[in-house]
Amino acid sequence: MIYTDNNRKKDFQWFLDNYDNLYQTYGHKVFVIQNEKILSIFDDKNLAIDEASQAYGLGNFIVQECTGDESAYMCYITSWELV
Repeated sequence: MIYTDNNRKKDFQWFLDNYDNLYQTYGHKVFVIQNEKILSIFDDKNLAIDEASQAYGLGNFIVQECTGDESAYMCYITSWELV
């Protein structure tokens, strides 16, 4: 599977569309998202990035922090493999 910039944008939009529900369900968490699905949930961004990179490979997911306010809309964290 090739995870494209278009996939990343769709996943970020999915995160925004589901933001309130995610916060109500899980509280302040960090989500690893791929293809509009939550792959993993963490309490720490760095741990999320490290573990997701090992599990899913760089460039195959986005990591989003859900804080319950608009600050999470301002930053999206993505991974990509440098070639």
